[in-house]
Amino acid sequence: MAKVHNFSAGPCILPQEVFKEASQSVLDFDNLGLSILEISHRSENFVRVMEEARELVKELLNIPKGYTVLFLQGGASTGFLMAPYNLLTENGTAGYMNTGTWSTKAIKEAKKMGNVDVIVSSEDENFKYIPKDIQIPSGLDYVHYTANNTIYGTQYKKLPQTDNFLVCDMSSDIFSRPVTINAYDIIYAGAQKNIGPAGTTMYIVNEEVFNKSGRDIPSMLDFEVHHKKDSMFNTPSVFAVYATMLNLRYMKANGGVEAMKKKAQERSEMIYNEIDENPLFEGYANKEDRSSMNATFTLTDESYKEKFDKLWKEANINGIKGHRSVGGYRASMYNALPIESVEALVNVMKKLRS
Repeated sequence: MAKVHNFSAGPCILPQEVFKEASQSVLDFDNLGLSILEISHRSENFVRVMEEARELVKELLNIPKGYTVLFLQGGASTGFLMAPYNLLTENGTAGYMNTGTWSTKAIKEAKKMGNVDVIVSSEDENFKYIPKDIQIPSGLDYVHYTANNTIYGTQYKKLPQTDNFLVCDMSSDIFSRPVTINAYDIIYAGAQKNIGPAGTTMYIVNEEVFNKSGRDIPSMLDFEVHHKKDSMFNTPSVFAVYATMLNLRYMKANGGVEAMKKKAQERSEMIYNEIDENPLFEGYANKEDRSSMNATFTLTDESYKEKFDKLWKEANINGIKGHRSVGGYRASMYNALPIESVEALVNVMKKLRS
C-alpha cells in the first residue's frame, strides 16, 4: 500500500514503532497469553504500565515535586469542567482568555459554575491572532488559556504573566516544546494529538490546588480523589494509556522534548515558507502567532481548488481539509509526522503554481 501522509487534526498520526508494538500486545501482552484489551487494570502488569507512563511524563517535562500526573477519561472537554470545580469558589471569579473554539467551550462550562471574566478575546477577527500586552487582574481564583488553537492555527509564544493560579489546555502542542511547569497549577491535554490514541487525557496538577474551591466536588471530577488512587479510581482506558506509554518511550529514545521542538520548527518553517512565497496561497493566522502544529491557509484564487484537491489526493495526502470555521486547508503537523510528509505537501503546492 502506498504511503499516506496523515495531516489529520486528531486523532492523528503516531510513530510506526508504536503501532507495531501495540498491535502485538493486542494479541499477547507481556507473554501472558492475554490481550492488552482484556487484562485487569488491577494486575501488576498494567499497574507497571500506568506507573511508567506517569514517570515518563515527569521525566520528559522535568516536572518538579509537588505535582501529580494523572491519566483520566472524558477528554479535554471534561477538563473544562474540572478546572472550575476544583478552583472556582462560590463567590470568586475565574479569568479566561478566549482565542478560539476550545477556549469558548471552556468558558461556557465555567460559567455554569460561577463568575467568569473574559480578560481578552480575539473573536473580533475570527480568532486569527493572539492578544498581546495582556493585563491580568489580581484576585482571580484562576486564569485559563488554550496554548494552541487547532482550528485557527494560532499559538501562544509567551507565557501569560499572572499571580493567580494558572490553568492551561495544552491538548494540541504538549511535548512539542519545553514547558515551565512550576508556572502552572493545572495543565490538561487530550491524548489524541501529541500523546497517544484517543481515550485518555493527561493532567499535570499542582497538589496545592486540592480543595481550593471549597465545593462538594463529585468524585470523578475531584483531582485529589484521582491523585490518591494513582489514576485508578475507576477503570482507566487501558489500551490508550498503554499506547501512550509506548509513545512516551519513543519520544524519550528520540531526543525528548528538545528534539520534538526542533522537528516542529523544521516542519512549520517549510510549509509557511511555501505559503508565503506561493502567490496561490495565503496564510490565515497572523504571522507572529502562527502555530507550529496546525498551519491554516486558503487559496487566493478559488478557481484552482479542483486542481489542487486532485493533486494532493493523488499524492496520498490525507486530512488537510480546513475546519468549517475557517475554510481552506489545515495541515496538522504533530510530533510523529515525518518531514517527508511536509515535503510531499509542499511539492504539491509548488506543482500547482508551475
